[in-house]
Amino acid sequence: MPENSPIIEAIFVARQPIFHADESVWGYELLFRTSEENIAIITDETMATSSVIADGLSMAMEGMADGMHILINFPEQMLADDIGFALPKDICVIEILEHVRPTPETLEAVEKLKKAGYTIAIDDFSGQSHLQPFMDLADIVKVDVLALDSNPLRIAEALKSIPVERVQLLAEKVENADIFTLLKALGFSLFQGFYFSKPEVIPGKKLSSNEMTKLQLLSELSNIDFDPKRLAEILQSDPSLSYRLFRYINSVGHGLRFKVTSLKRAIDMMGMIQAKHWLRTAVISDINPTPKAGELAYMSVQRAKFLESICTASTSEACQPDTMFITGLFSLLDAMLGMDMDDILKALPLDESIIQGLTTEGEIRDLLDLATSYEMGEWKKTLKTIQKLDMETDEADLLYARSRNWAQKMLGYSNIPHDEKDDNHQ
Repeated sequence: MPENSPIIEAIFVARQPIFHADESVWGYELLFRTSEENIAIITDETMATSSVIADGLSMAMEGMADGMHILINFPEQMLADDIGFALPKDICVIEILEHVRPTPETLEAVEKLKKAGYTIAIDDFSGQSHLQPFMDLADIVKVDVLALDSNPLRIAEALKSIPVERVQLLAEKVENADIFTLLKALGFSLFQGFYFSKPEVIPGKKLSSNEMTKLQLLSELSNIDFDPKRLAEILQSDPSLSYRLFRYINSVGHGLRFKVTSLKRAIDMMGMIQAKHWLRTAVISDINPTPKAGELAYMSVQRAKFLESICTASTSEACQPDTMFITGLFSLLDAMLGMDMDDILKALPLDESIIQGLTTEGEIRDLLDLATSYEMGEWKKTLKTIQKLDMETDEADLLYARSRNWAQKMLGYSNIPHDEKDDNHQ
């Protein structure tokens, strides 16, 4: 058995509102934070933005009203790597940071996003000449009024280089009522700053993907001939990434129309391009030299494979292997995340049969109880459940042993003695 205990990482994202001139909320800017004290120590902008995309977006959108816009900062390399395509274009705004260079590669990347229907914003503009090449692609220009000393003449001068007839002007760092009134008169339509609201820090938790899965994902994602089926297979070994993928799908609205019964369906709902880019950011945000895979992750993966195998061998027409795999994979999320299972399930677009299996009684719950009784060594209960499922004990034992081997292989546990790998429960 793996010896590492799971490590839960605290994650933080700040959400600062952006207002219309009538002071109704237009949307929010999401900002990376390193603690609940609203502090951002950013040594790697790519890691910071990756964390916001992979986990911060779904956290920030919980309880958010419909129709809100979300601004996310993009450093140069992430633009060049087309990471913007990981985001839903009807919600998210790509915000070009003020120090991004307008190289041919960067301009081409922004143009691709623009043609695909994404809204483009320029961040912290105060008249910098090097940002002018981005103006033809911009939909929103954020003017840093504090950098211009809130001086009406300096602000008006900066506006001369902005095509104000076709872009929205967003004033940032608005600090008092007087400057707010002035900016409205100058033609600004969107406003952000401490006068309205300081960023609200939203804390959360995540489980980092295990090291083997990271290597598999990065290898697979680098292939030109990328196979969606292979992606689903890799995700089967990581309940953390699978949970975050499902939560992301639900938060951006994909899960409102359809319920998810399998990882492949989840990927199909996102679209291959968006799924690929989201996973790249999720893996990047998890890079950490400390091993994170532990007993609970191992048990979740084994349960998933065991339930899928039992279901395949079962004669029940109501039993769906994909459904059983997801049930097993998510069955220990409450222990892994330190959250109530009911609260977790509210954030996932799961099929009702999976929800019932994780929370109530029924055939799926019986199969989950069988996996639990094997784990606990409760052989009387195990035998009773096997008989209830109309299966042979030897067959169930073999499937359980094979599920252990499969989980060990998928998670890369090579330090398990051979005789322990091959035993089964007698």
